[in-house]
Amino acid sequence: MMKLLICYLIILNLAAFFLYGVDKSRAKRGQWRISEKMLLGIAVIGGSIGAILGMFSFRHKTQHWYFRFGLPAILVLQALLAFRIIC
Repeated sequence: MMKLLICYLIILNLAAFFLYGVDKSRAKRGQWRISEKMLLGIAVIGGSIGAILGMFSFRHKTQHWYFRFGLPAILVLQALLAFRIIC
């Protein structure tokens, strides 16, 4: 069960990182964008590390307070939840 969870988190975080890169690329070209709801949603369901890395790697959504402070807050809550479940 733990291996499945780890695989899920790896895939989800890679997907989050990829989505932030794709959205930044689309923003530069004036194309259809990935919704902020989707970008935040993938973080909430476990992709917060990938979302944070994508946000800062691509310099995307860093000016929006709800991304700049919200993504780290989501990560902290997920870490606390994981700690609570494990201990």
